[in-house]
Amino acid sequence: MAYIKKRGKTWQAQVSWYDLNNERQYKTKGGFLTKRQAQEWANKMEVAKDDNQIVAKDPTFAEEYEDYTNTYKIPGKATTTQRRYKYSIEVVKNNFGNIKLSKMTRRKYQTFINEYGKTHAKVTVRLLNRYIRAFARDCVSDKLISVNFTDRVNLTWNDENSHKVQYLSYKEVQELLASLETDIKPSYISRYMIITALYTGMRIGEIMALKWSDIDFDNHLIKITKSYSYTEDKIKDPKTETSKRVIRVSRKLLDILKQLRVNHQKFVFMSATGNIPTTNAANKALRKQLNKLHIYKDHFHFHSLRHTHVALLLFKGVPLYAVSKRLGHSNMSITASVYAYMLDELRQQSDDQIEDILNKI
Repeated sequence: MAYIKKRGKTWQAQVSWYDLNNERQYKTKGGFLTKRQAQEWANKMEVAKDDNQIVAKDPTFAEEYEDYTNTYKIPGKATTTQRRYKYSIEVVKNNFGNIKLSKMTRRKYQTFINEYGKTHAKVTVRLLNRYIRAFARDCVSDKLISVNFTDRVNLTWNDENSHKVQYLSYKEVQELLASLETDIKPSYISRYMIITALYTGMRIGEIMALKWSDIDFDNHLIKITKSYSYTEDKIKDPKTETSKRVIRVSRKLLDILKQLRVNHQKFVFMSATGNIPTTNAANKALRKQLNKLHIYKDHFHFHSLRHTHVALLLFKGVPLYAVSKRLGHSNMSITASVYAYMLDELRQQSDDQIEDILNKI
């Protein structure tokens, strides 16, 4: 019996039969562009099955993971995300070799996590586990395996390899903004980009793709629907649907951005000569300003301005849910994970405040 279903933008076909031991077996193939192609493959498998020319599929974990990732996960993703998936394929190949998918167990996977975690940061371990967990879950759904071997696995990592989120203090933000706004001119595009990141928490690709038509000056809103990919050199949809969002901004920021209208361009941060500063140019301008103010922080770069924006909101009491929506995260757990160190600091401050209140009773 053949079973056809759509998965994402492609189609998948599956045939099943009973072997000589009266055990049900399955053979599945995905990646078909049309339902008809999937049906034709299934028909061929049905004929092969009747002629006893088909055998149960028993691929290695690495083979099936590579095929799954190349078929369902990599297509259509941003270049950075594609690199992460390709890296995960190499990790699985290097660590699981010729182990059959059917022979994967929770213990084998836990042993791998224990070893991998010794030399990798928390964020790296969690991301890889998320990829493999999604794969295993779909394998169960497709009846390639009966049990998800990633269930109830304890994640371990090396805290020494984990960088704490870097952000500026409220006083440092005030100093940086004052420096950026001093003698600012519409030709100093990178400065305007830095100011925008501090006031909005937008990603640099989102800032580069911003058009005047995306700004509602009357209602103080910015609509974020596109992102510039520097590696692909084109404007494209953001990484997830939740990255498309509308955020409220201050009148002060909008008044500053209006200065750029004299460049007469469709894009807000495009110069009069038709150029948008690169990520390197924006980072260079940021380092110059920080050095001028004698603010020295390791691993601080343009994306750290997004972290700084989050810190300002959280430490001023804005709920985590609202911050997550403003950042365009798909769920609040991502925000909590990325900013765990910051939240711990905030929790410590709250504990100190609670203790102080109780001591005064």
